[in-house]
Amino acid sequence: MIGIVGIALIFIMVFGGYVAAGGKLGIILKSLPFEFTMIGGAAAGAFVISNDMHSIKHTLKDIGKVFKGPKWAPEDYRDLLCLLFELIRLARQNAVALEEHIETPHESTIFTKYPKILADSEAVDLICDTLRSASMNYDDPHQVEEVLEKRMEANLHHALHSSHALQMIADGLPALGIVAAVLGVIKTMASIDQPPEILGKMIGGALVGTFLGVFLAYGLVGPFSTKVQAVVEEDAHFYQLIREVLVANLHNHATNICIEVGRQNTPSHIRPSYSEVEEALKEIKQGAA
Repeated sequence: MIGIVGIALIFIMVFGGYVAAGGKLGIILKSLPFEFTMIGGAAAGAFVISNDMHSIKHTLKDIGKVFKGPKWAPEDYRDLLCLLFELIRLARQNAVALEEHIETPHESTIFTKYPKILADSEAVDLICDTLRSASMNYDDPHQVEEVLEKRMEANLHHALHSSHALQMIADGLPALGIVAAVLGVIKTMASIDQPPEILGKMIGGALVGTFLGVFLAYGLVGPFSTKVQAVVEEDAHFYQLIREVLVANLHNHATNICIEVGRQNTPSHIRPSYSEVEEALKEIKQGAA
């Protein structure tokens, strides 16, 4: 919703200010289809050239994050802490019983309590792979933490590709606008024998190209890139919480302490409160009794 508000604000302020200053939209609207075809088409072509099909689909899909925002809400972090609490507690009570949950998580009575988390393959794989490694005596906390850190860095780098691709387009749009403007000037020079009022309109139409390139770059595509990056980086905290809790578990801290370590390392604006987590864990303990 906030993305739509921002776009509306951009258009209202730019074009509203132009009209309020006495500008006429006619010349812009007349030239806009042709200029947009040249600039937008060239930008789309450059985007296709510099990316493979997977990256193109990934970027187009990630544009939706500008409007949807982060995938994980504060209640999802609470659910994740509850899920990890149940798995760690079971691992310490009966390591053999844990195997069926981490080998077939989609059939697990623990994982299925949290369908949104279960639907995220990376979160599930991260949890199951780490717990499986611990059951195989690969339990050096520092080595596990290093492996998890490298894994999450690689995932984050891949997830940020959409932002980088959009920023590349934003960087090129002003230059493509100049290309369109130069073509407009060439067209104008070919009609130099026309009256001044006609030449003025043709020059104005040519300058629409420069305006459109800069406007799209700094008013839309650049902010889209920044927003996608912000959303991806915020969602990365979800996976970092998994790392913090499972590494704390390998240090043999008490289960409640492991959960609190993860909660404390979550940014404040998405961190569930201590009482909220305690209440949720109390319900789990009562259900198991």
